[in-house]
Parts: sequence; structure tokens; C-alpha cells
Amino acid sequence: MSHATLTPKSRSSLRGATLPKWFLWAVAAGSIAAGLGISAAAGLNSSIQWALIAAVLFVLGTYAISARVEGGRQAKDRVATSMVWVAFIVAVIPLASLVWATVKRGVKVLDGYFLTHSMGVVADAEVGGGIYHAILGTLEQVGIATLISVPVGVLTAIYLVEYGSGKLAKAVTFFVDVMTGIPSIVAGLFILSTWILMLDMGPSGFAGSLALSILMIPVVVRSTEEMLKLVPNELREASLALGVPKWRTILKVVLPTSVGGITTGVMLAVARITGETAPVLLLVWGTDFINANPFQDPQESLPMYIYLQFANSGGYGAAYDRAWAAALTLIAFIMILNLAARGIARWKAPKTGR
Repeated sequence: MSHATLTPKSRSSLRGATLPKWFLWAVAAGSIAAGLGISAAAGLNSSIQWALIAAVLFVLGTYAISARVEGGRQAKDRVATSMVWVAFIVAVIPLASLVWATVKRGVKVLDGYFLTHSMGVVADAEVGGGIYHAILGTLEQVGIATLISVPVGVLTAIYLVEYGSGKLAKAVTFFVDVMTGIPSIVAGLFILSTWILMLDMGPSGFAGSLALSILMIPVVVRSTEEMLKLVPNELREASLALGVPKWRTILKVVLPTSVGGITTGVMLAVARITGETAPVLLLVWGTDFINANPFQDPQESLPMYIYLQFANSGGYGAAYDRAWAAALTLIAFIMILNLAARGIARWKAPKTGR
């Protein structure tokens, strides 16, 4: 009886090797060069076209080389990583282009005078004027909306997490979900029909704050609810086991533990409503003069100022420059809020000991 001799399948000597760290950079450089060459040969003038060609070549080149050297499994992992990087760059390029265009055009008139003066009697076609009245209006409107939304949102989230059960909790959750997707123009129309048309209160910054609070409340509820759910139940049980009432446990244990996340959610909600234009257009209107009373008469805001200046500029002139400068100020304000939210979240994050 003859026995077949089993010979092990020969493997490539390159199989199992690891590519150097500069491999992806080399493939990216080669893909960009190849994309430029193909675009030039095909007569493509758009930068988007050669960038897409380079992205496809980058993914294909990464897979081909990695599969030859490191094997199919590692090649698939590198392709997934490459696609993530490509998607990240595709998302960042429009954002960076927008920020660059805003900075480039906004710095022309952005100075101390622009930030500390209002339009007053300056005509749209004239040089001068500023956004002090718009900044003041935005701060007051957003501040009042925050004072309304934060207590309502936080208390609603506490009810849903700590007490909510049955049909009422399901109804509240349903309406919060519905409010999350409400367009800003619908919130403005609701306040317009009730506060201005039915109650005859007239346009004011407070009317705009009411609409902004409708948009802000569901964001605060959802963010606070998620932060409260992250608090370990052991902390609640330990407090209750010591005989502490539930309301005091929530006040002294649950809320302090999650205050960093709640504050972050509130600041992100503030950043979300700061740039809303539709409710302001319907309810606040606008004025070229300083109105420090948000409860009476029309009031300016940064989104409204940008819209009016651009609409009256015709695409050029002093009003056009003021619109870009106001847009840069609004972006900087929202960016500061986001950075502050991240700083608070990191500051309030639990410290892990060594």
C-alpha cells in the first residue's frame, strides 16, 4: 500500500511582511500625481474631477500593494482605513473652503469700530456702520431662550429617566422626538400665530426667543437624558440605602455626576439656535438702531443682519463686505461655544487614577 506524500504548499516570501509607515503617504503622492496626469491627458479642467480620480487610485493602489505584500486580510483593513480617510477629506474640504472664504472676505471691515457701532443712519451703500446692535440682539434673544429651555429640558429629562413610566412618559418621549425634527420656520409660524396675531403683542426679541426655545428644548432633553442614563445605578442605590430621599439623591448625586455632559449639551444647543434666521425674520424683524429692550419693538440679530446686508448689496459694495464680516463674527461666536463645551466636558470628566 502506497502512501501519498503530502507536500506543504509553498508560500511567498513576501507574505506576512509589513509595509513601512510611509507607505500610505507614498501611495497618496503617487495617486495625486497619476490623477493630475490623467486629468491633463483627458483635458479635464475641474479640480474636483482629478481629486476623485486620485481618491479612487489611492484606494485601489493601497489594496493592490498591501494584498501583494501583507495578504488579503490586512489589505482589506487598509482599504477600509483608506476609505475612512478619503471620506474625512471629502467632508473637510468644503468646510475648510467655506471658512477660508469667510475669513478672506470678512477681515476687510472687521475691526473694533465694526464691533462697537450700529448701522444708525448709515445707508446700505455707504462705508461704515457696524454690528453692535446685532450682537446685542443675538445675545439677548439666545440668552432668554436658554433661560426658558434649560429648566424645562432638564426637568423633562429627569422625569423621563428617574420617574417616567406608563403612557405619560411614552407621550412625552413621542412629542420630544417630533419636536426634534420641527423645521425652524414652523416654530416661527406657531409663535407668530399665537403671540403676535392672537395676543397682538407685536414683533420683539422675546417673540424670537420663544420660537428659539421650541427648537432648543428637545436638544436639551435628549442630551440631558443620555447623560443621566450614564450615571451608574449603584450611586443611586447607595444613596437610597442610606435613607436619602429620591429627590435629594437626584439633586446631590445624579445631577453633579452628569453636570459636565449636561452643560456640554446645553452649549451645543445654544450654538444650534444662534444661527437660526427664519424665526427672527418672522418675529423679530430688524432695525438699524440699538434696541436693548427685547420685550418691545423690533430688534436686530446677527443672522438677520447678514441676510439684510447681503440682500441689499447686490453682490458688491460696502454692504456686501459687512455681510461677510458679520458671518465671520457669527462663525467665531459659534466656534467659541463649541470649544467651551468641549473644555467643560473635559474639565468635568471623571479623573482616572494611576
